[in-house]
Amino acid sequence: QVQLVESGGGFVQAGDSLRLSCAASGLSSYAVGWFRQAPGKEREFVATISWSGGTTYYVDSVKGRFTISRDNAKNTVYLQLNSLKSADPAVYSCAAAWATSRIASPYLSWGPGPPVTVSS
Repeated sequence: QVQLVESGGGFVQAGDSLRLSCAASGLSSYAVGWFRQAPGKEREFVATISWSGGTTYYVDSVKGRFTISRDNAKNTVYLQLNSLKSADPAVYSCAAAWATSRIASPYLSWGPGPPVTVSS
């Protein structure tokens, strides 16, 4: 298993952008997913990317606003959050799996998650 370290969370205003990073030694061999959980709500799939970066999936609510990408030379996966809305604040966690998945169960390792707060 890999030990994931996320960074980039913070407090922004509606309409602003933020980039989250997820890094781990050996992460280039794994598919990576981003999930988010707001207070009082269930964890929600946000985006996932294959190990090569050639395949990505997004939840409908973030399509066109969020972009998942990776730099395998740096063993890092990014989640670019643009046009943030009041519905986006949550703890965003990255997770590693052998293949892309929109559900949480296949993911082997999880990071603690940086909180993202959006002020309207």
